[in-house]
Amino acid sequence: MILDTNAVSALLAGDRALGTVLARRAKHELPVVVIGEYRFGLARSKSRGRIEPLFDRLVGESIVLDVSLETASVYARVRARLLTEGHPIPENDVWIAALAVEHDLPIVSRDTDFDYVADVQRIPW
Repeated sequence: MILDTNAVSALLAGDRALGTVLARRAKHELPVVVIGEYRFGLARSKSRGRIEPLFDRLVGESIVLDVSLETASVYARVRARLLTEGHPIPENDVWIAALAVEHDLPIVSRDTDFDYVADVQRIPW
């Protein structure tokens, strides 16, 4: 299961409903894009000192998904299809969706933009 940025935020905030969803798997996947988005938020957060160690632990316990040449090819297909269908989504979400398609993994997210991406299952909570 790929964790989207909003899932990471909810997890670190102690969201119990999300914990139930995540209990299905021992390890979760974190795209480097999500790690970058979350670290950007941390850099601007007043709670950085408290949250950053928790985030570092989550990263260490997760399977990190890097962007590869294959990911770039999937990204191009996903983005082109979204534009053709009239449903562009934020750039970082296209990269996350491309990783989900490439690795055949669902995305845990509250972001309904992922619902426009063919071959991606979004798991809300």
